[in-house]
Amino acid sequence: MSHISIFFELTRLKKPIGFMLLFWPCTWGLTIAYDFQNGIDQFIYYMILFFCGSVLMRSAGCIVNDIIDKDFDRNVERTKNRPIASGKITTKLAIIYSIILCLLAFFVLLNFNFLTVLLAIASMPFAFTYPLMKRYTYWPQLFLGFTFNYGLLLGWTAINESISLIPIVFYFGAIFWTLGYDTIYGFQDIEDDEIIGVKSTSIKFKESPKIFLSICYSLFIFCYLIMGLKLSLNNYFFAGVILAIIHLFFFQILNFDKKDKKKNLNIFKSNNLLGLIVLISILIGKI
Repeated sequence: MSHISIFFELTRLKKPIGFMLLFWPCTWGLTIAYDFQNGIDQFIYYMILFFCGSVLMRSAGCIVNDIIDKDFDRNVERTKNRPIASGKITTKLAIIYSIILCLLAFFVLLNFNFLTVLLAIASMPFAFTYPLMKRYTYWPQLFLGFTFNYGLLLGWTAINESISLIPIVFYFGAIFWTLGYDTIYGFQDIEDDEIIGVKSTSIKFKESPKIFLSICYSLFIFCYLIMGLKLSLNNYFFAGVILAIIHLFFFQILNFDKKDKKKNLNIFKSNNLLGLIVLISILIGKI
């Protein structure tokens, strides 16, 4: 039981916000591509596959992140008790766990068409080198945005077996959504990060975070709108856009306080609701 508990801690399975933020862009890409006149059986099937893939890949990514960051984690209050940093589990065993999770994710991936499989495999180097970015640039959150929203493109290609401008525009916007919410998340560790030399957009924009967040979320909303217009979604879609604007600007940014770690963590977690709002807006926009 202790090994199971350590595994859950290592993969953050008790913190579903991580794999949900990976899952939502997959559902967006799948939904904008899917023709619901063909029924919903295939749609539900692909949703299940993307959910399983999100959980498996996020779990593997957490392990790789902790292996790379173990020396940093020991010096950060929030992360010093993570299994690898605290010595609860060896790096060798953690690598074995990561390989097993990746193999399981690969078997899930094989259920998609060739283009989707190819694109997913091409993204792997980006997914596993993200933890290194914070050593060299103040923009690791941007790199995370490229990685975490890649599923939006995969959702589209899973249905269309091709790529087009619509998912690319939406993907571009989603990158800035991630850039915003992960900047908020980074304010939890900003003091420790500055001491140990870790870089982030939280540090870079610590004097004017709300301006930066406003720019990020505005770009997301703009691309979100362009996607809806290009697909000729109905007026119900725009009601969802309004809800998303209210949530991002009047809940997240308005309530953001760079000195209140607990509040900022709750704001970060609220992006799970934003993901659902966007999904529902697309679904009802296609009715």
